[in-house]
Amino acid sequence: MTHSDFTAVFNQYRTMIFSIAYNYCKNASDANDITQETFLKYLQSKKVYDSEEHRKAWLIRVTINKCKSLLISPWFQRTVPLNDMLPYVDKEDSELFHAVMALSVKYRIVIHLHYYVGYSTKEIATALSLGESTVRVRLLRAREKLKATLGEDGIYYEYGEI
Repeated sequence: MTHSDFTAVFNQYRTMIFSIAYNYCKNASDANDITQETFLKYLQSKKVYDSEEHRKAWLIRVTINKCKSLLISPWFQRTVPLNDMLPYVDKEDSELFHAVMALSVKYRIVIHLHYYVGYSTKEIATALSLGESTVRVRLLRAREKLKATLGEDGIYYEYGEI
């Protein structure tokens, strides 16, 4: 893999990987570490990808696995979260962002993959190693929780109503 190939992949997917990691960890420092570890694994991997979608799915899967490993590590379980803010992320100041971040990780990640990454329920099920019906139920429950938190008037996001 050439330097320019890696740079192109890094520039294309770094924001997506960081935001998935941030959704899991709820802090920028750990999300940055996971993003770095994911790209390091990608750089060290000799894997041949069938398509760009295959590469994207692999990067998402590695990111999720690294997040899960961090969250169950004894070190992480003994840490105290800091209220760090990401000033360069516009949506963070919104009420919707805070409502999504208040959801449990199983709901946050399906909302993120569906509305931010644009994955279908089938693609989310594959990435998370879940059944499609489980993904649909989690999306439904997450929407219900968001509506309960933000009101019954409907929640509008740049991709449409959640």
